[in-house]
Amino acid sequence: MDVSPKQIVSVATALIPFLEHDDANRALMGANMQRQAVPLIQSEAPYIGTGIEASAAHDAADMLLALEDGTVTAVDGTTVTVNYRKSGSTVHPLLKYVRSNQDTCINQKIRVAPGQRVRSGQVLADGSSTDDGELALGKNLLVAFMSWEGYNFEDAIILSERLVKDDVLTSIHIKEHEIDARDTKLGTEEITRDIPNLSDEILADLDDLGIVRVGAEVAPW
Repeated sequence: MDVSPKQIVSVATALIPFLEHDDANRALMGANMQRQAVPLIQSEAPYIGTGIEASAAHDAADMLLALEDGTVTAVDGTTVTVNYRKSGSTVHPLLKYVRSNQDTCINQKIRVAPGQRVRSGQVLADGSSTDDGELALGKNLLVAFMSWEGYNFEDAIILSERLVKDDVLTSIHIKEHEIDARDTKLGTEEITRDIPNLSDEILADLDDLGIVRVGAEVAPW
């Protein structure tokens, strides 16, 4: 059994670089804030880590790993096919844009190519919060600790416009909505697009049953 000094703290705490130089209260805040991280569209592993990023990513079971030594025979948007030496050809399905229990997006990204040889345990597809097999909860950004005309007073921060335009810190959230048609004293409720006092423009994305069509762009009113 391996023994490490990091075992005295939690996984989240062990992911904080130079932990022994941090104030205890700030280390507690950093450990708790890692639980609030959401998967970004473009995951990026940290430049500076503690060495357990790969172990944390592996134990999260978010990645698709090779079962044994073999060769990748086919890759498409939803599957990875590997011809293993012992068990033969195996098709691995990917999780694509699946809603998690926290309403975030689970989307596995392929990291291999057809014809590539893989070893047992090698990453075939990254998870939503991993980058080449390492835990990736944030971005490597250039940060300035300075005041800027009062706009970053107290806990406020200022972001570059490029971060917004390039979707550097953008994440996808999936909401699931349900509606029930109930039996009332006046009869069964009807789900329809025949809604009075609403313009055709507002109802344009509804089908004949009054259900929004797939691919429609919606916004809160």
